[in-house]
Amino acid sequence: MGRTQPIAKQPTKYSVCPSLSTSTLLRDKNGQTTPQGGRGRTPRAAAAAAMDAAAAARRLRAFKRWMRARGVVCSDALRLDASDPLGVHVHAVAPIREGDLVATIPRGACLTPRTTGAAGAIEAAELGGCLALAVAVMYERARGGDSPWDAYLQLLPDRESVPLVWPADEAERLLAGTELDKIVKQDREFLCEDWKECIEPLISSGELDVHPDDFSLDKYFSAKTLVSSRSFQIDDYHGFGMVPLADLFNHKTDGEHVHFTSASDDSDSDGEDDDEQSDASADDQSTIENPTNSPSGSRVDDEDLEMIVVRDANEGEEVYNTYGTMGNAALLHRYGFTELDNQYDIVNIDLAMVTKWCTSIFSSRHARARVSLWRNLGYSGCTSQDAEYFEISYDGEPQLELLILLYIITLKPDVYDKLICVARDLVGDEEHDTIHNVVKFVNGTSSTPNSKLNGHDELHDVMKKFLHSESICSALLSLADMRESLYGSNTLEDDEEKLQACCIVTERKLYHSLVLRVSERRILCRLRKYASSRSKTKKRKHP
Repeated sequence: MGRTQPIAKQPTKYSVCPSLSTSTLLRDKNGQTTPQGGRGRTPRAAAAAAMDAAAAARRLRAFKRWMRARGVVCSDALRLDASDPLGVHVHAVAPIREGDLVATIPRGACLTPRTTGAAGAIEAAELGGCLALAVAVMYERARGGDSPWDAYLQLLPDRESVPLVWPADEAERLLAGTELDKIVKQDREFLCEDWKECIEPLISSGELDVHPDDFSLDKYFSAKTLVSSRSFQIDDYHGFGMVPLADLFNHKTDGEHVHFTSASDDSDSDGEDDDEQSDASADDQSTIENPTNSPSGSRVDDEDLEMIVVRDANEGEEVYNTYGTMGNAALLHRYGFTELDNQYDIVNIDLAMVTKWCTSIFSSRHARARVSLWRNLGYSGCTSQDAEYFEISYDGEPQLELLILLYIITLKPDVYDKLICVARDLVGDEEHDTIHNVVKFVNGTSSTPNSKLNGHDELHDVMKKFLHSESICSALLSLADMRESLYGSNTLEDDEEKLQACCIVTERKLYHSLVLRVSERRILCRLRKYASSRSKTKKRKHP
């Protein structure tokens, strides 16, 4: 999956974001049911909630009228529901079947850097990607009722509850130790730079007839949360855009019912391969030399955008889209929510942590030399910004490159001295070829070489034994403890108890940060089991 990238540098292709009795259940953003803790509502709170619900219903009716006026068609088999305080949901009021067309959206109804009233200023300033779309959103919001998208924008929240816009001290406290701890701080730095370098000069130029307050840093942060969580890549002409109706479908991992399709490129909204993109696309090129691939005013394709059913849904079910196969760190980072028991969760262990552990056991010189040999064999970890790291998968299995590094770190000095002389000769075309060559070489230099290295299977078994040695398993246990310490003094059990008592509606930030913490810490528990089980297996086989 890869480490979650800072939001200001990450392209987004997927749509939309995001005391009662202990028996009371609350459905969360993803259709799950979780115990709702907390206190009961006071009469004043209940009245306020009723007013909020009535206002949401009015905004939804206005949006439906807007859809009809703009040619946006939604199937009669779907119902938009704004009664949930967590946001709009889409439900099936009749069975829908795979292949059904349930929505069409004209490209002209989409809010993009091409369709906004600020298109000329955006082009003159040579803004591109998601930065250009954020300017379009701010401009149309500033126009209020005069904006062609007013009814649509009124339906959206002022901002999505992503960590980017949480109070800094609260974000630091809730995300401590998680994969988002450092990323959110980088987000703010990047966005402040974007605003200073691109938005402030745009306002000073007088190209846009808006009040400076409508383009403040705070308004930019708010617009950015909507763009990062709700935008689609429409086509080469429009680029990123807000697609009304399509962005109302909530996400469900591996359980989506519809895909968003653009007829011009036959792509859909799940875009699993795009999860792994680096941060070198949309926002990394917030200003570009050629803001379009087509002559000004031309259109690449006027065909409607479509929502197609890819999985049957029965009457009464919520109808889901997908934002891709992402772990909770990415979901919370981009969309502001998490999923319980997300099989795409990972935990990262930085190379710096590995070298720190190595230095504590051996020496700094030992650590530098062994990492150097590891690199000379053609290995490296995952990279993000200025960090290098290794992934621990959902089931607790460490990345192969980490196991190989630990193997090299724990080699006996005499074997290391021999290996370093022939390292470059052992590098194969594939990483597995290299480690096979290394293991075969080490086994050959051993005082008790294994005689069963006549075939690939035997060599693979020996490789597994070498990478699951007692010293490597002990190192994994130490690294798990070091990674766990980043969460502070609270135990996993403490976090699990807090999560059980937490209310997803009134304590949304706490709830989702706890889901992230708990999911990551459970992975570390599985890593310990992985290391312990292999160490015990080795002892049983070799008494």
